[in-house]
Amino acid sequence: MDEGLVSVDKFSGGSRVYFLTHLHQDHTRGLGAAGGWRHGPLYCSPVTARLLPTRFPGVDASLLRPIAPGDSVSLSLSSPASGRLISLHVTAIPALHCPGSLMYLFRGDLGCKLYTGDFRWELGCEEARSAKKALLDALAGDSVDVLYMDNTFCHPSLNFPPRPVVAEQIVNVIQAHPDHEVIIGVDTLGKEDLLLHISRALQTKIWVWPQRLLTVHLLGIDDNHEIFTTQTSLTRVRAVPRYSLTVGNLEALNTVCPTIGIMPSGIPWLLKSGEGKTRSSGESPAKSIRRRGPGWGVGTIEMDYDPSSPPKLFEKDSYTLPYSDHACFPELEDLVQTVRPSTVVGIVSSSFYNLNPRLHFSHLCGDEVCAGKTPAENSGHTRSLASRSRPSSSKTPRRRRIKISSSTLYRSKAIMQRKGACGARITEPEEPISVA
Repeated sequence: MDEGLVSVDKFSGGSRVYFLTHLHQDHTRGLGAAGGWRHGPLYCSPVTARLLPTRFPGVDASLLRPIAPGDSVSLSLSSPASGRLISLHVTAIPALHCPGSLMYLFRGDLGCKLYTGDFRWELGCEEARSAKKALLDALAGDSVDVLYMDNTFCHPSLNFPPRPVVAEQIVNVIQAHPDHEVIIGVDTLGKEDLLLHISRALQTKIWVWPQRLLTVHLLGIDDNHEIFTTQTSLTRVRAVPRYSLTVGNLEALNTVCPTIGIMPSGIPWLLKSGEGKTRSSGESPAKSIRRRGPGWGVGTIEMDYDPSSPPKLFEKDSYTLPYSDHACFPELEDLVQTVRPSTVVGIVSSSFYNLNPRLHFSHLCGDEVCAGKTPAENSGHTRSLASRSRPSSSKTPRRRRIKISSSTLYRSKAIMQRKGACGARITEPEEPISVA
């Protein structure tokens, strides 16, 4: 394994220092290895440092280096290749993805590199404007050499409403079912603002499972125990682990009492049967993305998303609404326009779309070499920038459809593929780069 200097969301060892953007599972692989984390200093936000021992009790707390949003740290690292000292200045920027999520801006002898991790900077959002200002202040006029960017939803078809708008839509769905139990699929961290909005709008408590309640309290939310509870008898609204919100479970619950399921997610694909027939109500025409090019195969991704349309009933008793904690296409474009990097690299190298951000944003970058090339031709360049990639498996089928079965309604192929595709190792360049 080639040794590096800095690893971000990549914890397989071999680097001098490590950075964690946030605590979602697809960004923490390797932290739970047998024997605990012992590879080196681990920088993360204070919120993440507070939560980390509950998820990874084997992590040596003496190795944690909390860094608050907006703060910076200067590092001097010994190169494993040349032995020379490498100077780095690292600034933490709010990512606004989930509690404790950070971007990292690296400046110094390795050039200027921005790693976003998962993020969402909604256009017009005051918090996003503050985060952008913090980034520009930290850049101090420097140019970004490499932008490692969250490309989960990097396609022009995907333009999500702001989260507060979708939160209100979810409240409306719940109010339209006054005699139903309500279950909402969430991750182990994130969407706390959504749950708080629902509780306040409906004047009701929210049931959560015990580990989620511990997380809420560690975040300093609901210290008086007025909003969240683990007693099912106190509320009809329950936040459950995302994986447990399935058609099968909803059907079982409806044999006991009327129940609806709500999945707040940016994944907007139309359900298809094995024969390709639409299984949803067909309330609006689906959008399609044609994919062509070497290494892509040829296929159509059918989507049923329209920001102006009402929430869709995907299956009986099941709603999905585009409440996304990942940036949509206009927000990604805005970031690239803001920093004007020399090149942009998607941190999700095996997303369902398999779309390289350079296909859309090369005109905003100095990376003219890659403009107009296919993802297959670009892939070698991506690896040379030390982004983590995953080898492809069998040949891509001629036509691919998403089939979401009753047992896996919301465990989409995109989510499963992106779990193993995050992280980067930043290595020493052959020639030293000086940054003013």
